[in-house]
Amino acid sequence: MNEAKEQGFKIQTSALRAYTMIAALGLIWIYFHWATGSIFLMPRNLSNLMLQTSVTGILAVGMLMLIVSGNIDLSVGSVLGLAGAIAAICLTNLGYGLLPSILAAIAVGVLIGVVQGTLTAYFNIPAFIVTLGGLLAWRGAVKGITKSETIPIADQTFKSIGQSYISPNIGWILAAAAILFVLFNTFRRIKTIKEFGLGEVNLTKEVLKSLLPIGVIIIFIYEMNAYAGVPIPVLILLAVALLGYFITNNTTFGRYLYAIGGNADAARLSGINNKLNILKVFALLGALTGVASIIFTARVGSAAPDAGVLKELDAIAACVIGGASLMGGRGTIFGACLGALIMASLDNGMSLLNVRDFMQEIIKGSILVAAVGLDMVGRKQN
Repeated sequence: MNEAKEQGFKIQTSALRAYTMIAALGLIWIYFHWATGSIFLMPRNLSNLMLQTSVTGILAVGMLMLIVSGNIDLSVGSVLGLAGAIAAICLTNLGYGLLPSILAAIAVGVLIGVVQGTLTAYFNIPAFIVTLGGLLAWRGAVKGITKSETIPIADQTFKSIGQSYISPNIGWILAAAAILFVLFNTFRRIKTIKEFGLGEVNLTKEVLKSLLPIGVIIIFIYEMNAYAGVPIPVLILLAVALLGYFITNNTTFGRYLYAIGGNADAARLSGINNKLNILKVFALLGALTGVASIIFTARVGSAAPDAGVLKELDAIAACVIGGASLMGGRGTIFGACLGALIMASLDNGMSLLNVRDFMQEIIKGSILVAAVGLDMVGRKQN
């Protein structure tokens, strides 16, 4: 009974944190819309904002699962640059074609993830040190294979992955599917609360709670269609986010990650193979970094030696702002994606206001430190 009450308290706390972040995002949007002379919330800028969010969001999904396990990866920016360069070289210089080039980029990400995961899990080298070394080593590899030169990409099909949009009609079809998914999750949550005795179930209240995400879906599709349709990178982000949600909430592997991050010794003693699961999550992050590299490279239409610089910090900041704990054991995919949207909103809004680069970095750094500080205060109170 106590465990059920504790689980119910955690659900309420997670929901409160999510609503708080949504409110903060709303205030940020309102302020920038006012400060930019009603430009920020225009369909064209919102479409650009979603595009900015896509790469960071995909990285944040993988980073969230790694952070939940009590680890961290400082090398994803360099891996993104390397995987993108591999794709560009395979496509432009070697003529391997679209699919082999994409698979090569993802394979590079997975391979690097396996290497870094092996060093962390089986050789007991701290993830911070392994990936800090990777940050430098993989950036050097990018410069080496590109000869410190930009590699342009002419393949229009490849570039469409990062630059194209779906038609409005398909957008509404996807919206209908998403609404059905929200309703399905609502009724499944009601069933779970009843089965585990987590409290009284108010059917009307639970259905009304689902109106918020349904409203967001409708407004999102309407705004995207008002410009050019939903960007393809955003669809890829949504697919990755759903995959991450399924892994963390509906698989044994996902539960193991939370257990390892919460208490690694207890997880090991309960029969969980900590080392293998840490290796798996590093490989998974590598695969998602490969996917993000394809979008990033396709969007800019070239592979550059400095591609992906500081992207690891954006991904980590998105997770922390979204409620993940750097101590491990806590965090949600929704929070990580919302954190990525908040980070992209700050970048976009400050750029529209012509805020100088050094001030943007100071503001973003201060927000990250504040988010970690609030997390530590909350842990002490608990």
